[in-house]
Amino acid sequence: MAVLSLPKDPNARTGVLALLGAAAMLGLGFASVPLYRIFCQVTGFGGTTMRSTEAEASAVKITNKLISVRFDANVDRLLPWHFIMDQTTQELRIGSRKMAYYSAKNLSDQPITGIASFNVEPELAGKYFHKVQCFCFNEQTLQPGQSVNMPVIYYVDPKILDDPETKDIEQITLSYTFHKAADQPAKTLDQQLAAR
Repeated sequence: MAVLSLPKDPNARTGVLALLGAAAMLGLGFASVPLYRIFCQVTGFGGTTMRSTEAEASAVKITNKLISVRFDANVDRLLPWHFIMDQTTQELRIGSRKMAYYSAKNLSDQPITGIASFNVEPELAGKYFHKVQCFCFNEQTLQPGQSVNMPVIYYVDPKILDDPETKDIEQITLSYTFHKAADQPAKTLDQQLAAR
């Protein structure tokens, strides 16, 4: 095992330590986004939802308590898509699975790939809102003029009723915003429509 030995000269030692500190901070800067994403997915922090398998969803006990889920759809101005939810709200028994549909249409004359970011409100409900299947798990590519239905299968974990901070929540808002995938050219919707 190699051991780093610092120079005996105080100025050289300070320079090496400063360089090591800068390298460590640079490394933490690059690691912060994936680490934060993992933290949010594990804890539900910031309204991040949980992801469950079919088997996990099937094992959940369905309660008689009803909760309302409100749906919201947004599109980043750089993405020339029309994106809406097919219904504004759904009511379900806590623990039961439900399917909701969103619709998207590519308004441009070229294939475009988008990715959806999402959250729930109130934020405290994030750790109890589980998605079994969702269009948001992967990038979505739409051909020119193509319209698609995008389903999400979800449930609300009955543990929400055991948490003193969430037991009285009557409605959860599930919000999506579609963004242009990182490798796509950046043109605004106005520029795309003006080119037609």
